[in-house]
Amino acid sequence: MSEAARVAVIYYSATGSVRKLAEAVAEGAAKDGAEVRLRKVAELAPEAAINSNPTWAENHRDSEHIAEATLDDLEWADAVVFGSPTRFGLPAAQLKQFLDLTGPLWAQGKLANKVYSSFASAANVHGGQESTILALNNTFYHWGGIIVSTGYTDPLVFQAGGNPYGPSHASNNGADLPDESRLEAARYLGRRVNHIASALRPGGSL
Repeated sequence: MSEAARVAVIYYSATGSVRKLAEAVAEGAAKDGAEVRLRKVAELAPEAAINSNPTWAENHRDSEHIAEATLDDLEWADAVVFGSPTRFGLPAAQLKQFLDLTGPLWAQGKLANKVYSSFASAANVHGGQESTILALNNTFYHWGGIIVSTGYTDPLVFQAGGNPYGPSHASNNGADLPDESRLEAARYLGRRVNHIASALRPGGSL
């Protein structure tokens, strides 16, 4: 029997939607037996910008207890799940900067053959959730990663809006946090990622 898989959930969130999804992914993986690290990436926006938006400022305070991601978290993990809000159909700059710092690990081949997945949020239903997830996947291809999506593998995916690429949420410009159907889809992704990552460990099986 293989040891528990190590799953890192790394995200950026401004107004809290992606944080809630990240917490649900981490919860799902942990309840499925994974050893989990929940991490946020460093905030790049100035305090003035954060404080100009009460919801952003509140989320900033509420997530102070969550440690910032480091390259060690990537090297440690068997699987990494990334979450980001959409910025013009692309991942937020904060998460992109973290990804841009991974060159040393990539050059040593230490990011290859791990499981990767992602999730996203946007202001509205057609605001770029799918393109953001697909953009994140481009990084995983370069790393030599194994991409695991939710696909249409569980009714939870349909109940959460039917996005097979990964859990997503329309936040209404930050006014609405994910409802239970979205959180359940995120928990399901955590379980699925852990299941695949565990199977790939020595002694594991599907």
